[in-house]
Amino acid sequence: MVYLTRQEHFNAAHKLYNPRWSKERNEEVFGVCANENWHGHNYDLYVTIKGNPDPDTGFLYDVKKLSKLIKEHVVDKLDHKNLNLDVDFMKDQLCSTENLAIAIWQQLQPHLPQQVQLHCIKLYETPRIYVEYFG
Repeated sequence: MVYLTRQEHFNAAHKLYNPRWSKERNEEVFGVCANENWHGHNYDLYVTIKGNPDPDTGFLYDVKKLSKLIKEHVVDKLDHKNLNLDVDFMKDQLCSTENLAIAIWQQLQPHLPQQVQLHCIKLYETPRIYVEYFG
């Protein structure tokens, strides 16, 4: 089994806010991330797929095609957007990095060819904070 990772990047704004809670409770739990005027991140996204290399090409999957899939189904929908307001697949969700990683998996998984499997979504919110999701 071979694992192949493609890195992409996008910028997006969001706020962490639970509408069932008071403003005070949101600020207590989420701190400055509950800022009514939003805040942004420079996200780094790592998409790892797995499978066996094709005997004719030696490739697990063409990385240009992988990059195109990620761009079309994820980056173009997230880059320079407000996650809470502009992104259909984040609608009615708390826009945490954890939930965003799960949503990215759900966006990509149906578009990968049968010969490869999605292994991991690793999403860096900051250089020191990231989440990994394995489906």
